[in-house]
Amino acid sequence: MNKPLRANSLGIHALVWVGDTTPDSIRHAVRSTSEAGFDLLELSLHDLERLDVPGTRTLLAEAGLGVVCSRGLAFDADVSSDDPAVVKRGAALLRASLETTVGLGGRIFTGALFSALGKYPAAPTPAGRANAVSVIRELATAAADNDVTLGLEVCNRYETNLVNTARQAVELADDIGADNVMVHLDTYHMNIEEADMARPVREVGDRLGYVHIGENHRGFLGSGHIDFTSFFHALGDIGYRGPITFESFSSSVVARGLSDDLAVWRDLWEDGRELADHALNFTTAMLAVSGPAKHG
Repeated sequence: MNKPLRANSLGIHALVWVGDTTPDSIRHAVRSTSEAGFDLLELSLHDLERLDVPGTRTLLAEAGLGVVCSRGLAFDADVSSDDPAVVKRGAALLRASLETTVGLGGRIFTGALFSALGKYPAAPTPAGRANAVSVIRELATAAADNDVTLGLEVCNRYETNLVNTARQAVELADDIGADNVMVHLDTYHMNIEEADMARPVREVGDRLGYVHIGENHRGFLGSGHIDFTSFFHALGDIGYRGPITFESFSSSVVARGLSDDLAVWRDLWEDGRELADHALNFTTAMLAVSGPAKHG
């Protein structure tokens, strides 16, 4: 199908369609994303060993879709750990994920690259934070060689102890000191941690490189209490032209292990296509009245 020209690429997370990255699942996710009218598909690299990289790249190209890769780390491969062996495992996993991103033809690798994805029992240590900075700085060098930008996703306090606000993400990016490291904002997490939905966007400004939109309960956009109007107006104020990707999880789709990691304990929806259609229409309408298309 012919997709409309947009100021922003609009994406959808593969977990709206499927719970793993087997060839059959990838085929379904790519086909569904294209048929729904999105521009790109975000793939979580939690299932690296089953992902057919060349085959997936071919399917994406045939569908005319872009790809963004994302991931979090486990506690036994946490680059913000004080344990050098744990940090080394995390660095190796990030490097493998970067190689997969490149192999898929992606230009953005994002997520909680700086820590494990889960609730920590204590605040980060200075040594642990320094380890994360060092690992991501080295990863950024490898990413730059392949024209890939790294994203630091701002996540809530129950999923990381290192970067919970936009300001903390900017500070971490400053310490990393690489031009190809940007900030990734997510409305679901912002709703928990930020004082409002507009000021963080303006604070990040032109360092914002990727956006997740999701409701406070991760269900249908507009059915919760997130102030999307303020958020999209702020995107317009900074002239944001980067990707905007819809993210939602339901235990009816997401695999058991990942559901546990993401605390997806209930079925917020069952029909991914209905959810996706609504998300695309909602986002398009928001951008039409308040987004960067007004700033061309």
